[in-house]
Amino acid sequence: MTSPTSPEIKHLGKADYDSTFAAMRAFTDARTPDTRDELWIVEHAPVYTLGLGADRGHLLAGASGIPVVQTDRGGEVTYHGPGQVVIYLLMDLRRNKPGGKLYARQFVHKIEQAIINVLQAYNLVGERVEGAPGIYMAGGDHKGAKIAALGLKVRGNGCTYHGLSLNVAMDLAPFSWINPCGYAGLETVDMRTVGAQAILSDVQQQLAEELVRVLATNE
Repeated sequence: MTSPTSPEIKHLGKADYDSTFAAMRAFTDARTPDTRDELWIVEHAPVYTLGLGADRGHLLAGASGIPVVQTDRGGEVTYHGPGQVVIYLLMDLRRNKPGGKLYARQFVHKIEQAIINVLQAYNLVGERVEGAPGIYMAGGDHKGAKIAALGLKVRGNGCTYHGLSLNVAMDLAPFSWINPCGYAGLETVDMRTVGAQAILSDVQQQLAEELVRVLATNE
């Protein structure tokens, strides 16, 4: 059971990336200390997004048919498309949480833990890699392959937007047309590739609820 002050989960369905990006910034511009935090669940049409320091040289041959959007999140280039869970976290990290306010590093750790926990529910083992945000497969034929990406914007006032993506059942070819997150040759997989037959809507809801739970605990 969530508390009245826990983040509100909103399902945006299939939504254009540009308009969603604009809406995140507008929400954050307008929020006050009393504005409730929100998690936005969305599925995007094919799009590449670039972080603030992204090198466009990581867009390779084959990528030209997919729109490219410059964003204000951290990180390098990534891909969003159908069959992928995308959750944007519009949070105020200054608010009292277990143990006090959250710092950006703790926030990232909790997001990654929620992804690991959801993968575990499907008998998949994910792990962190030092210096490379996101979640990677911990064993099997695809050990080291990336299955989830993470990119955030944390403003000076502690308010956040952007978020995470978890690959469920996708056309993975567009990942081969970039250096994912700036790493040449990095394999990218989805849950289907590593043996989990998952329904996108189920994973969307499970991950959103796990984020709410983890963010409200000392985990």
